[in-house]
Amino acid sequence: MTEPVTITFLNEAAGERLDKVVTAQLGSGFSRAQVQKLIDESHITVNGAMAKPSAKLKGGEEIRVHIPPPEQDEHVQPESIALDVLYQDQDIAVINKPAGLVVHPGVGNEQGTLVNALLEHFPEIGQMPVAPKRRGIIHRLDKDTSGVLLVARTAAAMHRLMEQFQARTVEKVYLTLVERPPKTQTGRIDAPIDRDPENRKRMKVQRGGRSAVSEFEIVTRYREGQALVRVRLLTGRTHQIRVHMAFIGAPVVGDMLYGFRRQRLMRGQFLHAARLCFDHPTTGQRMCFEAPLPARLSSIVDTLTPV
Repeated sequence: MTEPVTITFLNEAAGERLDKVVTAQLGSGFSRAQVQKLIDESHITVNGAMAKPSAKLKGGEEIRVHIPPPEQDEHVQPESIALDVLYQDQDIAVINKPAGLVVHPGVGNEQGTLVNALLEHFPEIGQMPVAPKRRGIIHRLDKDTSGVLLVARTAAAMHRLMEQFQARTVEKVYLTLVERPPKTQTGRIDAPIDRDPENRKRMKVQRGGRSAVSEFEIVTRYREGQALVRVRLLTGRTHQIRVHMAFIGAPVVGDMLYGFRRQRLMRGQFLHAARLCFDHPTTGQRMCFEAPLPARLSSIVDTLTPV
């Protein structure tokens, strides 16, 4: 049986809700709803006292998170799904995720996910003391986004890697094809993002949202009007690149949620995690991994004419 785990950290975010702060600290291992459940069940304390999920923090509080063993009914079944493993050792695995593969189980996707595949390839992940449906997952890629994804094989590695994502020392570089080139060759988009109050499936740039920063550089312009753009994420918000590029008038090709309603080239956004750099959780060595554009995306680029 998986042993319980306790994580203690100092809050540096003033004015944020407790559930938001803890969710950000735990990374992709837990959803906000799961964190709220931990708070409601008195597994999370602020300076040794109980608090509500909506409690506003002032900064400097000691937050203690007790993660009990998972409930048995949350078991995730291992599945024999082929994976493109770029690298693996006893602590981590680096996967080249294909488009169409959901990262972890959820409503409507209880099977056939990356987590199901990981449990088959790396059975020890099943003993990690995090939400069963998110074991090994440190960060996520959307279903239709391909590319480099980092996986933890131990709880210790997961915690150390999450700290790097929180400290923003992980380098994340994407390639995307956009419908129109940005107005400048390079640029920085510093625009907060939060859930769209009118459509909960969408994210939106809005005041009071969470800080979101992206840097971009145009790689190639095409006569047909599109542009291949390299984007470096300095934060990791849901749908960040898709929201930010649409915000500056350069929506991602194939993006039915934030882009054009009529898609000429493809369905499912042209977005690829091309490069990921991080410090190894045990050795501290800086490691970088790259994945070339998959055939489904490179074939689209090949149909366009560079300027």
